[in-house]
Amino acid sequence: MATIILFAPLIGALICGFGWRLIGEKAGQIITTSLVFLGAALSWYIFLTFDGETQRIVIMRWIESGTLGSEWAIRLDRLTAIMLVVVNSVSALVHLYSFGYMAHDENWHEGEHYKARFFAYLSFFTFAMLALVTADNLVQMFFGWEGVGVASYLLIGFYYRKPSANAAAIKAFVVNRVGDFGFALGIFALYYLTDSIRFDDVFAAAPALAETNLSFLWADWNAANLIGVLLFIGAMGKSAQLILHTWLPDAMEGPTPVSALIHAATMVTAGVFLVCRMSPLYEYAPQATAFITVLGATTAFFAATVGLVQNDIKRVIAYSTCSQLGYMFVAAGVGVYSVAMFHLFTHAFFKAMLFLGAGSVITATHHEQDMRNYGGLRKKIPLTFWAMMIGTLAITGVGIPLTHYGFAGFLSKDAVIESAWVGSSYAFWLLVVAACMTSFYSWRLMFMTFFGTSRAHGNGHGHDHDDHHGAVHDTHGHDDHHHEPHESPMTMLIPLGVLALGAVFSGMLWYKVFFGEETAVRDWFGMEAAAHGEAHGEGATTEDHAEAAPADGMAAATEDHTTEAAPAEGTAVTEDHADAAPAEGTAVATEDHGDAAAAHPVAGVAPKGALLMLPFTPEEQAVVDTRLDAEKAAKAEHPPTTMINAAHVVPAWVKVSPFIAMLIGFGLAWLFYIKDPSLPRRLATQQRPLYLFLLNKWYFDELYDLIFVRPAKWLGNFLWKKGDGDVIDGTLNGVAMGIIPFFTRLAGRAQSGYLFHYAFAMVLGIVALVTWMTLFGGAK
Repeated sequence: MATIILFAPLIGALICGFGWRLIGEKAGQIITTSLVFLGAALSWYIFLTFDGETQRIVIMRWIESGTLGSEWAIRLDRLTAIMLVVVNSVSALVHLYSFGYMAHDENWHEGEHYKARFFAYLSFFTFAMLALVTADNLVQMFFGWEGVGVASYLLIGFYYRKPSANAAAIKAFVVNRVGDFGFALGIFALYYLTDSIRFDDVFAAAPALAETNLSFLWADWNAANLIGVLLFIGAMGKSAQLILHTWLPDAMEGPTPVSALIHAATMVTAGVFLVCRMSPLYEYAPQATAFITVLGATTAFFAATVGLVQNDIKRVIAYSTCSQLGYMFVAAGVGVYSVAMFHLFTHAFFKAMLFLGAGSVITATHHEQDMRNYGGLRKKIPLTFWAMMIGTLAITGVGIPLTHYGFAGFLSKDAVIESAWVGSSYAFWLLVVAACMTSFYSWRLMFMTFFGTSRAHGNGHGHDHDDHHGAVHDTHGHDDHHHEPHESPMTMLIPLGVLALGAVFSGMLWYKVFFGEETAVRDWFGMEAAAHGEAHGEGATTEDHAEAAPADGMAAATEDHTTEAAPAEGTAVTEDHADAAPAEGTAVATEDHGDAAAAHPVAGVAPKGALLMLPFTPEEQAVVDTRLDAEKAAKAEHPPTTMINAAHVVPAWVKVSPFIAMLIGFGLAWLFYIKDPSLPRRLATQQRPLYLFLLNKWYFDELYDLIFVRPAKWLGNFLWKKGDGDVIDGTLNGVAMGIIPFFTRLAGRAQSGYLFHYAFAMVLGIVALVTWMTLFGGAK
């Protein structure tokens, strides 16, 4: 079944991309769409019936070279199941939506065929994304990673006649190359140290990597942290985190369905997925996760500030995506990977819906994207309005505080913020402020678009072309009424409705298994039960665990137990072990390996389940205890020894803070855009420098232009003019026109035709030869 899910979109893409001339464009569209819907249906079936046991489905032998072995296999665990649902559901709905959206596109002339290409690209993207999330080893993941990059490039630049679209596609591709270089280095380092790229082998070696040092860029680094940061650099590129974020807003040049599929729900979440997938490594890389937390929080804050002043409806949503990805990385960085996945899951629904809703608004207003030219649309396009409304309620986090009832974003965002309070106060405060700004720009979008009076140019609208669906009005030529905005066709409204269901219910339905009771979460992700019996999961000797049967029925033989930190639950043989505490369910037999073990850590056993969440170390526990609500912590049935349990006993004001932030943002937006619409302009003139700073996105593009683009252009110009022009062409021309004629004249003189000249030359040659032989050659 998993193989059908993986290959259905590829087959659709091939049939539609190469065979549409035989079967026709409409048939191609229907085939691709139905195959993706098939994949979506099977994905939901897997998701709802999956038991949590990791399965490997081998498709074929793939790259084998020396010690490098990799099958092309599908790794089916809870993480894969979640991603399959997200990717296939959104992709299927976007395919359906594109039937309406791409029906009559102004960017193409009459009689040009573009739909088959568009649907083939969409399906190819879906296949690449599925290859990424089902990967069982790092190289296969890299294949999918690059595949989605190519698909993204093709789709952003889909309108290849628009220079802006081509520039945006190139920018996305190049910025992602930078990230992918880091990702590739991380893969090389893992292979170098563990001699394998299979996830299970890498995860088994993770505890040993934490004690290995690696020299890189003239310095020594802890291997686990270094690899963690390198892999995260790959994630930064894909997921548009600060520094490598500049491509995402420009990617809005593609058609709106592309923005919804790639830049909201699937490809940009690949980075979060990577960090969660590698959780068994990140649990041993505290510095790397601290870096992820700080960068994620900063991105969430940065993107929210920029989103406040953008005017293009799609760019507002793009910055909002960038900001929400920051939230996901904070959750992953503080060690609650399940919450990162929860936010990824809920965000896919409401963000895809906001994008598709924006597409519906753009269609209705005849491809106007500037919100300053909207206004009063809620009567004209009521269904789109309600869909966008649900999306906005979900993203701003509307719900009943201190309960588990609310829109999807309410539950997942609050889970992130509560975890952030335990893990990092820096992240907590930035996220709460970002939540306030999220609320402001989301409501600003709603108020500017759907409320107030219409601000469209002239009466109705300036453009006078057939509307999107080819219904030719009889009013062309009369200027008395131009096109009124009109509701989109059913193919565009059905996906909005389905996603609206997800935006309302996905949070409440799956709260328990992502962030509820820890036992439920561990069970759902197929992890070992947490070690709660003793103080902190560490520091207890294995003798206490005699009742707890060791994993895989191994004998818990503890000889010469000089372990400072006893292994976590269910471990086996430890002889004269240093102070590495192997992960849950490992079997490490290390006999005084000393430094030899550093190069190739002794193989352990990978932890069970899709994620790994270790209990706090005593140092972490001491810090955490100061942040919790002491009374609640004392009464809690689960002691706060792990991140999830600790996040449940944070003080009440922490739990309410995102809700209050949301109300403040809503109040300000109402004040600015409903109560007193002249206020934004006055404030912008008064705070001119700040307004320009945000409008120009903190001047990142200008800065990069100065640091990277101009020097690169200068170098190219220099090499072309000086290097290619003067040196290379100069040399060739000099050789051809100067040196060769000179030698020709010399040779001409030697060929005199006198016999004694030739004899003399031969004698000279013989003398030279004999001299050389006597000095250097011969019997020596």
